[in-house]
Amino acid sequence: MKHDLLNILAEYDRLGIREQIDYDKFYLYSIITHSTAIEGSTVTEIEAQLLFDEGITSNKRSLVEQMMNLDLKNAYEYGIKWIKKHPKITVDSLIALSAKVMANTGSEYHTLMGDFSAAKGELRKVNVTAGFGGTSYMSCLKVPSHLEAFCTELNKRRADIDSTNVIAVYALSFWAHFQLVTIHPWADGNGRTSRLLMNLIQWEFDALPSKVLKEDKAEYIQALVDAREKDDSNIFTDCMMRLHAQHLQADIVRYRASTSREMADKQAIKDNLIRKWSIKPSLAEKLADILYFMTDKEIATTEIIIQHFGFTDTTAKRYMRQLTEFGYLEAQGANKNRTYKLKHN
Repeated sequence: MKHDLLNILAEYDRLGIREQIDYDKFYLYSIITHSTAIEGSTVTEIEAQLLFDEGITSNKRSLVEQMMNLDLKNAYEYGIKWIKKHPKITVDSLIALSAKVMANTGSEYHTLMGDFSAAKGELRKVNVTAGFGGTSYMSCLKVPSHLEAFCTELNKRRADIDSTNVIAVYALSFWAHFQLVTIHPWADGNGRTSRLLMNLIQWEFDALPSKVLKEDKAEYIQALVDAREKDDSNIFTDCMMRLHAQHLQADIVRYRASTSREMADKQAIKDNLIRKWSIKPSLAEKLADILYFMTDKEIATTEIIIQHFGFTDTTAKRYMRQLTEFGYLEAQGANKNRTYKLKHN
Protein backbone atom coordinates (compact mmCIF):
# COMPACT_ATOMS: atom_id res chain seq x y z
CA MET A 1 0.00 0.00 0.00
CA LYS A 2 2.84 2.42 0.84
CA HIS A 3 4.46 1.72 -2.54
CA ASP A 4 1.12 2.25 -4.28
CA LEU A 5 0.66 5.58 -2.49
CA LEU A 6 4.12 6.75 -3.58
CA ASN A 7 3.37 5.89 -7.21
CA ILE A 8 0.00 7.63 -7.08
CA LEU A 9 1.54 10.75 -5.52
CA ALA A 10 4.18 10.79 -8.28
CA GLU A 11 1.48 10.57 -10.96
CA TYR A 12 -0.53 13.28 -9.21
CA ASP A 13 2.47 15.60 -9.36
CA ARG A 14 3.37 14.64 -12.94
CA LEU A 15 -0.11 15.57 -14.15
CA GLY A 16 0.13 18.94 -12.38
CA ILE A 17 -3.24 18.52 -10.69
CA ARG A 18 -2.22 20.79 -7.81
CA GLU A 19 -1.36 23.56 -10.28
CA GLN A 20 -4.99 24.17 -11.22
CA ILE A 21 -6.37 27.62 -10.42
CA ASP A 22 -7.62 27.87 -6.79
CA TYR A 23 -6.75 24.19 -6.22
CA ASP A 24 -5.50 24.78 -2.65
CA LYS A 25 -8.61 26.73 -1.71
CA PHE A 26 -11.11 24.21 -3.03
CA TYR A 27 -9.13 21.25 -1.66
CA LEU A 28 -9.26 22.87 1.78
CA TYR A 29 -13.00 23.53 1.44
CA SER A 30 -13.49 19.85 0.60
CA ILE A 31 -11.50 18.76 3.67
CA ILE A 32 -13.65 21.02 5.87
CA THR A 33 -17.06 20.00 4.53
CA HIS A 34 -16.26 16.30 4.73
CA SER A 35 -14.81 16.62 8.25
CA THR A 36 -17.99 18.30 9.48
CA ALA A 37 -20.12 15.82 7.52
CA ILE A 38 -18.52 13.00 9.54
CA GLU A 39 -20.04 14.77 12.58
CA GLY A 40 -23.49 15.10 11.00
CA SER A 41 -23.35 18.32 8.98
CA THR A 42 -25.31 18.25 5.71
CA VAL A 43 -23.67 21.36 4.21
CA THR A 44 -22.42 20.55 0.69
CA GLU A 45 -19.14 21.68 -0.85
CA ILE A 46 -20.98 24.16 -3.11
CA GLU A 47 -22.91 25.57 -0.14
CA ALA A 48 -19.67 25.83 1.84
CA GLN A 49 -17.99 27.71 -1.01
CA LEU A 50 -20.83 30.24 -1.14
CA LEU A 51 -20.75 30.56 2.65
CA PHE A 52 -16.97 31.01 2.83
CA ASP A 53 -16.46 33.23 -0.22
CA GLU A 54 -19.70 35.20 -0.49
CA GLY A 55 -21.17 34.97 3.00
CA ILE A 56 -24.31 33.42 1.49
CA THR A 57 -26.12 31.13 3.92
CA SER A 58 -28.44 28.30 2.94
CA ASN A 59 -32.02 28.18 4.20
CA LYS A 60 -31.84 24.40 3.73
CA ARG A 61 -29.22 24.00 6.48
CA SER A 62 -29.34 24.76 10.18
CA LEU A 63 -27.39 27.66 11.63
CA VAL A 64 -25.43 25.20 13.80
CA GLU A 65 -24.27 23.23 10.74
CA GLN A 66 -23.15 26.37 8.95
CA MET A 67 -21.38 27.76 12.01
CA MET A 68 -19.66 24.39 12.43
CA ASN A 69 -18.19 24.78 8.94
CA LEU A 70 -17.20 28.41 9.47
CA ASP A 71 -15.52 27.56 12.78
CA LEU A 72 -13.54 24.74 11.20
CA LYS A 73 -12.46 26.98 8.30
CA ASN A 74 -11.18 29.55 10.80
CA ALA A 75 -9.39 26.81 12.73
CA TYR A 76 -7.66 25.54 9.58
CA GLU A 77 -6.60 29.03 8.48
CA TYR A 78 -5.22 29.75 11.94
CA GLY A 79 -3.57 26.34 12.21
CA ILE A 80 -1.86 26.42 8.81
CA LYS A 81 -0.14 29.72 9.61
CA TRP A 82 0.78 28.47 13.07
CA ILE A 83 2.24 25.09 12.06
CA LYS A 84 4.43 26.61 9.32
CA LYS A 85 6.46 28.21 12.14
CA HIS A 86 7.27 24.69 13.42
CA PRO A 87 6.21 25.46 17.01
CA LYS A 88 6.28 23.08 19.91
CA ILE A 89 2.88 21.42 20.17
CA THR A 90 1.69 21.82 23.74
CA VAL A 91 -1.46 21.14 25.72
CA ASP A 92 -2.22 24.86 25.54
CA SER A 93 -1.80 24.96 21.76
CA LEU A 94 -4.14 21.97 21.37
CA ILE A 95 -6.66 23.74 23.59
CA ALA A 96 -6.33 26.81 21.34
CA LEU A 97 -7.02 24.67 18.24
CA SER A 98 -10.06 23.08 19.88
CA ALA A 99 -11.36 26.52 20.88
CA LYS A 100 -11.23 27.58 17.21
CA VAL A 101 -13.04 24.41 16.13
CA MET A 102 -15.80 24.85 18.72
CA ALA A 103 -15.92 28.67 18.91
CA ASN A 104 -19.60 29.11 18.02
CA THR A 105 -21.04 25.66 18.65
CA GLY A 106 -19.37 24.58 21.90
CA SER A 107 -21.50 24.18 25.02
CA GLU A 108 -21.00 25.10 28.67
CA TYR A 109 -20.86 22.10 31.02
CA HIS A 110 -21.64 21.98 34.73
CA THR A 111 -20.49 18.73 36.33
CA LEU A 112 -19.60 17.31 39.72
CA MET A 113 -15.94 17.68 38.74
CA GLY A 114 -16.39 21.36 37.89
CA ASP A 115 -17.52 23.70 35.11
CA PHE A 116 -15.88 23.89 31.70
CA SER A 117 -16.55 25.33 28.24
CA ALA A 118 -16.15 23.44 24.96
CA ALA A 119 -16.23 26.81 23.16
CA LYS A 120 -13.00 27.71 24.98
CA GLY A 121 -11.40 24.36 24.21
CA GLU A 122 -11.24 23.47 27.89
CA LEU A 123 -10.48 19.85 28.74
CA ARG A 124 -13.43 17.75 29.77
CA LYS A 125 -14.27 17.27 33.44
CA VAL A 126 -16.66 14.44 32.76
CA ASN A 127 -16.26 10.82 31.65
CA VAL A 128 -17.55 9.91 28.19
CA THR A 129 -18.29 6.83 26.11
CA ALA A 130 -18.31 6.22 22.36
CA GLY A 131 -22.07 6.42 21.92
CA PHE A 132 -24.80 4.55 23.80
CA GLY A 133 -23.36 1.37 25.23
CA GLY A 134 -19.99 2.09 23.59
CA THR A 135 -16.46 1.78 24.92
CA SER A 136 -15.58 4.23 27.67
CA TYR A 137 -12.71 6.62 27.05
CA MET A 138 -10.09 7.22 29.72
CA SER A 139 -11.11 8.95 32.93
CA CYS A 140 -11.15 12.73 32.72
CA LEU A 141 -8.72 12.72 35.66
CA LYS A 142 -6.09 11.06 33.46
CA VAL A 143 -6.56 13.33 30.43
CA PRO A 144 -4.12 16.16 31.38
CA SER A 145 -1.16 13.86 32.06
CA HIS A 146 -1.80 11.70 28.98
CA LEU A 147 -2.15 14.79 26.82
CA GLU A 148 1.13 16.14 28.17
CA ALA A 149 2.87 12.85 27.42
CA PHE A 150 1.36 12.81 23.93
CA CYS A 151 2.70 16.29 23.18
CA THR A 152 6.18 15.32 24.40
CA GLU A 153 6.26 12.21 22.20
CA LEU A 154 4.78 14.03 19.20
CA ASN A 155 7.38 16.79 19.39
CA LYS A 156 10.17 14.20 19.61
CA ARG A 157 8.87 12.39 16.55
CA ARG A 158 8.50 15.67 14.64
CA ALA A 159 12.08 16.61 15.47
CA ASP A 160 13.45 13.20 14.43
CA ILE A 161 11.48 12.71 11.22
CA ASP A 162 13.05 12.68 7.76
CA SER A 163 10.86 15.33 6.14
CA THR A 164 11.73 14.01 2.64
CA ASN A 165 10.15 10.65 3.50
CA VAL A 166 6.51 11.34 2.66
CA ILE A 167 5.35 7.93 3.91
CA ALA A 168 6.94 8.66 7.30
CA VAL A 169 5.17 12.04 7.37
CA TYR A 170 1.79 10.43 6.69
CA ALA A 171 2.46 7.71 9.26
CA LEU A 172 3.27 10.34 11.89
CA SER A 173 0.16 12.37 11.10
CA PHE A 174 -2.11 9.30 11.29
CA TRP A 175 -0.45 8.20 14.55
CA ALA A 176 -1.05 11.69 16.02
CA HIS A 177 -4.70 11.60 14.95
CA PHE A 178 -5.22 8.17 16.53
CA GLN A 179 -3.50 9.04 19.79
CA LEU A 180 -5.33 12.34 20.25
CA VAL A 181 -8.78 10.98 19.50
CA THR A 182 -8.08 8.01 21.80
CA ILE A 183 -7.20 10.34 24.68
CA HIS A 184 -10.44 12.16 23.80
CA PRO A 185 -9.55 15.37 25.70
CA TRP A 186 -12.77 17.27 25.03
CA ALA A 187 -16.46 16.75 25.54
CA ASP A 188 -17.08 17.59 21.88
CA GLY A 189 -15.07 18.24 18.73
CA ASN A 190 -12.48 15.47 19.25
CA GLY A 191 -12.85 14.10 15.73
CA ARG A 192 -12.62 17.46 13.98
CA THR A 193 -9.66 18.58 16.11
CA SER A 194 -7.81 15.28 15.62
CA ARG A 195 -8.31 15.43 11.84
CA LEU A 196 -7.18 19.06 11.94
CA LEU A 197 -3.98 18.12 13.77
CA MET A 198 -3.40 15.29 11.28
CA ASN A 199 -3.68 17.70 8.36
CA LEU A 200 -1.52 20.35 10.02
CA ILE A 201 1.34 17.87 10.44
CA GLN A 202 0.99 17.00 6.76
CA TRP A 203 1.08 20.70 5.83
CA GLU A 204 4.08 21.26 8.10
CA PHE A 205 6.13 18.82 6.04
CA ASP A 206 4.61 19.75 2.65
CA ALA A 207 2.66 16.51 2.17
CA LEU A 208 -0.65 16.68 0.31
CA PRO A 209 -3.26 16.68 3.12
CA SER A 210 -5.47 13.61 3.38
CA LYS A 211 -9.25 13.70 3.52
CA VAL A 212 -11.73 11.59 5.39
CA LEU A 213 -14.74 11.65 3.08
CA LYS A 214 -18.23 11.28 4.50
CA GLU A 215 -18.49 8.12 2.39
CA ASP A 216 -15.55 6.72 4.40
CA LYS A 217 -17.24 7.22 7.76
CA ALA A 218 -18.07 3.57 8.55
CA GLU A 219 -14.64 2.26 7.50
CA TYR A 220 -12.84 5.12 9.24
CA ILE A 221 -14.67 4.65 12.56
CA GLN A 222 -14.28 0.88 12.42
CA ALA A 223 -10.52 1.29 11.93
CA LEU A 224 -10.38 3.55 15.01
CA VAL A 225 -12.37 1.01 17.04
CA ASP A 226 -10.25 -1.95 15.90
CA ALA A 227 -6.98 -0.10 16.52
CA ARG A 228 -8.12 0.92 20.01
CA GLU A 229 -9.40 -2.54 20.97
CA LYS A 230 -6.23 -4.27 19.74
CA ASP A 231 -3.96 -1.48 20.98
CA ASP A 232 -2.39 -1.29 17.53
CA SER A 233 -2.31 2.13 15.84
CA ASN A 234 -0.97 0.49 12.66
CA ILE A 235 -4.49 -0.74 11.92
CA PHE A 236 -5.67 2.86 11.69
CA THR A 237 -2.54 4.01 9.82
CA ASP A 238 -2.97 1.29 7.17
CA CYS A 239 -6.62 2.25 6.71
CA MET A 240 -5.76 5.93 6.28
CA MET A 241 -2.94 5.14 3.82
CA ARG A 242 -5.36 3.08 1.76
CA LEU A 243 -8.10 5.71 1.80
CA HIS A 244 -5.67 8.48 0.86
CA ALA A 245 -4.40 6.44 -2.10
CA GLN A 246 -7.98 5.74 -3.21
CA HIS A 247 -8.94 9.41 -3.05
CA LEU A 248 -5.89 10.56 -5.03
CA GLN A 249 -6.46 7.86 -7.65
CA ALA A 250 -10.07 9.02 -8.03
CA ASP A 251 -8.81 12.61 -8.48
CA ILE A 252 -6.44 11.42 -11.21
CA VAL A 253 -9.23 9.62 -13.05
CA ARG A 254 -11.50 12.69 -12.88
CA TYR A 255 -8.67 14.99 -13.97
CA ARG A 256 -7.83 12.86 -17.00
CA ALA A 257 -11.49 12.73 -18.02
CA SER A 258 -11.92 16.50 -17.68
CA THR A 259 -8.66 17.11 -19.57
CA SER A 260 -9.84 14.91 -22.42
CA ARG A 261 -13.16 16.79 -22.59
CA GLU A 262 -11.33 20.12 -22.43
CA MET A 263 -9.04 19.16 -25.31
CA ALA A 264 -12.01 18.03 -27.40
CA ASP A 265 -13.97 21.22 -26.65
CA LYS A 266 -11.01 23.47 -27.48
CA GLN A 267 -10.36 21.59 -30.71
CA ALA A 268 -14.00 22.05 -31.75
CA ILE A 269 -13.77 25.82 -31.07
CA LYS A 270 -10.45 26.02 -32.94
CA ASP A 271 -11.83 24.15 -35.97
CA ASN A 272 -14.83 26.48 -36.06
CA LEU A 273 -12.63 29.57 -35.99
CA ILE A 274 -10.44 28.30 -38.82
CA ARG A 275 -13.40 27.19 -40.96
CA LYS A 276 -15.43 30.37 -40.44
CA TRP A 277 -12.68 33.02 -40.45
CA SER A 278 -9.83 31.36 -42.37
CA ILE A 279 -7.25 32.33 -39.73
CA LYS A 280 -3.96 30.60 -38.98
CA PRO A 281 -4.13 27.54 -36.68
CA SER A 282 -1.69 29.16 -34.21
CA LEU A 283 -3.97 32.20 -33.81
CA ALA A 284 -7.09 30.02 -33.69
CA GLU A 285 -5.56 28.04 -30.82
CA LYS A 286 -4.95 31.19 -28.75
CA LEU A 287 -8.47 32.50 -29.40
CA ALA A 288 -9.97 29.08 -28.61
CA ASP A 289 -8.12 29.05 -25.27
CA ILE A 290 -9.64 32.42 -24.36
CA LEU A 291 -13.16 31.38 -25.34
CA TYR A 292 -12.90 28.13 -23.39
CA PHE A 293 -11.55 30.04 -20.37
CA MET A 294 -14.60 32.32 -20.49
CA THR A 295 -17.22 29.56 -20.74
CA ASP A 296 -17.88 29.59 -16.97
CA LYS A 297 -17.39 33.32 -16.37
CA GLU A 298 -20.00 36.04 -16.53
CA ILE A 299 -17.51 38.71 -17.58
CA ALA A 300 -13.77 39.12 -18.10
CA THR A 301 -11.37 42.01 -18.51
CA THR A 302 -8.14 42.40 -20.42
CA GLU A 303 -6.29 42.34 -17.09
CA ILE A 304 -7.81 38.95 -16.20
CA ILE A 305 -6.75 37.53 -19.58
CA ILE A 306 -3.22 38.90 -19.10
CA GLN A 307 -2.95 37.39 -15.61
CA HIS A 308 -4.21 33.98 -16.69
CA PHE A 309 -2.38 33.55 -20.01
CA GLY A 310 0.66 35.77 -19.54
CA PHE A 311 -0.01 37.77 -22.72
CA THR A 312 1.33 41.30 -23.12
CA ASP A 313 -1.18 44.12 -22.80
CA THR A 314 -1.09 44.76 -26.56
CA THR A 315 -1.54 41.09 -27.46
CA ALA A 316 -4.42 40.59 -25.03
CA LYS A 317 -6.26 43.65 -26.34
CA ARG A 318 -5.76 42.47 -29.94
CA TYR A 319 -7.16 39.01 -29.19
CA MET A 320 -10.18 40.41 -27.33
CA ARG A 321 -10.85 42.87 -30.16
CA GLN A 322 -10.70 40.08 -32.75
CA LEU A 323 -13.09 37.88 -30.79
CA THR A 324 -15.47 40.83 -30.47
CA GLU A 325 -15.28 41.52 -34.21
CA PHE A 326 -15.89 37.83 -34.96
CA GLY A 327 -19.05 38.02 -32.85
CA TYR A 328 -17.96 35.70 -30.02
CA LEU A 329 -17.67 38.40 -27.35
CA GLU A 330 -19.70 41.45 -26.45
CA ALA A 331 -17.69 44.45 -25.22
CA GLN A 332 -19.19 46.75 -22.60
CA GLY A 333 -17.76 50.03 -21.33
CA ALA A 334 -14.73 51.87 -22.60
CA ASN A 335 -10.98 51.98 -21.98
CA LYS A 336 -10.04 50.84 -18.45
CA ASN A 337 -13.67 50.03 -17.58
CA ARG A 338 -14.16 47.74 -20.58
CA THR A 339 -15.44 44.26 -19.85
CA TYR A 340 -16.18 41.35 -22.15
CA LYS A 341 -19.06 38.94 -22.05
CA LEU A 342 -19.30 35.65 -23.92
CA LYS A 343 -22.11 35.69 -26.50
CA HIS A 344 -24.05 32.45 -26.75
CA ASN A 345 -25.16 32.35 -30.36
